[in-house]
Amino acid sequence: MADSLFAAGQYAAAAPVYHQQVWGQQRVSAALLLKMAYAQQQLGHYPAALLYLSFAQARQPRVHTWRQMAALAAQHRLVGYPATWQQELRVQAQRYYYPGLQALLAGAVVGAIWLLWRRGPRGAWLGYAAYVALLGTYLHALRPVPAGLVARSGAALMAGPGAGAAWLSTAALGDRLPVLGRQDIWYRVEWQRRVAFVRAADLLVVE
Repeated sequence: MADSLFAAGQYAAAAPVYHQQVWGQQRVSAALLLKMAYAQQQLGHYPAALLYLSFAQARQPRVHTWRQMAALAAQHRLVGYPATWQQELRVQAQRYYYPGLQALLAGAVVGAIWLLWRRGPRGAWLGYAAYVALLGTYLHALRPVPAGLVARSGAALMAGPGAGAAWLSTAALGDRLPVLGRQDIWYRVEWQRRVAFVRAADLLVVE
């Protein structure tokens, strides 16, 4: 039903049905999320469109999806959506992060078993140590970082996790901030290459 309404361009009618499907199901496809994002964008609800695009990107990283997010963010002068080749390269790497991680871990296990079984020489163990170091670098450099979308216009960015901390800036509705952690009712985020804090109620975190 929703797909037929969507195909007919009746986005106002299709959006509630998609909404129920998205929030009522534990497993949602990236294709459904992208349809919901498109419907919200056609209805002029850009924060909701960015949210569903972010969900789709977290579930299935794609350069095309990121470009949609960056273009929509640029229209509304939002931060956190770099339209650079470095970001697109990172998106491509994240697309293959988990398959690559599984392959590297399998290689580490097989290598350890082989070295123990064959009583490998010192040089072989040094090579294995270098491989494990490469695995650690892969985990650290390419691991997916949770991002938060500002859910309230005028959300305050503070220097510390408290209302008495110094005020740094005001975030716009839809701004995207990397989430570094949480302290009580505050999220610790990255803002202009520094650490800032925003109330948890003002941020929607996309894993």
